[in-house]
Amino acid sequence: MFVDHPNEAPQAPQAPQAPKGPQSDVSAVAALDEPTRRRLYDHVVRQSGPVSRDEAAAALGLARQTAAFHLDRLADEALLDVVYERRSGRTGPGAGRPAKLYKRSAKQVTVSLPERHYELAGKLLAQAMEEAETTGEPVRAVLHRKARTHGARLAVQGAPSVFDLLERYGFEPRFDGEAIVLGNCPFHELAREHTQTVCGMNLHLLGGVLEGLDEGTLQACLAPSPGHCCVRLEPTAAA
Repeated sequence: MFVDHPNEAPQAPQAPQAPKGPQSDVSAVAALDEPTRRRLYDHVVRQSGPVSRDEAAAALGLARQTAAFHLDRLADEALLDVVYERRSGRTGPGAGRPAKLYKRSAKQVTVSLPERHYELAGKLLAQAMEEAETTGEPVRAVLHRKARTHGARLAVQGAPSVFDLLERYGFEPRFDGEAIVLGNCPFHELAREHTQTVCGMNLHLLGGVLEGLDEGTLQACLAPSPGHCCVRLEPTAAA
């Protein structure tokens, strides 16, 4: 149970943590599977302002300790943000300690199996279209450049190897001799309907990953086959 201690100084508000990927989304969805926790979440997000533990407990007929426990669990999963405010409106000595309040977080939770990243594809396509309208450069050329640049950015986020990075972003890599085949396309539905555009984008995205990791032993190649991503990482001729 979580119990307030009147003499404790309030903790400073913490900035929301960045999403950590599909595992954190699965954990967040699992947290909402508990009925009382889900009722508390629904109550908080329907309010026009932040909600205190006492307010939530009273609204749902819960013990304050129960409400506090579940609200903090929702905050731990980044489904709710925590803010501190003095509800009295007073400031300075004697104003009392700020109340711990909860509000909807900016985190968006999406769980897809197999893993998909349609938002990334949408951003790259939108950026390419906007830049092409401004510069007159062909949209496809801009898209390939944007995808390669983004792939290089992904590579500097701390993945120890190409294989680990591909796993992190849902490509389901597997070794095939010295090559790496990809068991999942994160852009699957788009690739089915707009194969040339999306597969070309994916090719340059993974080419950028290899460049960003300074991986000279592999090259990204288009090699569509049933049940696999259209891109395959093959050993370079020099390797």
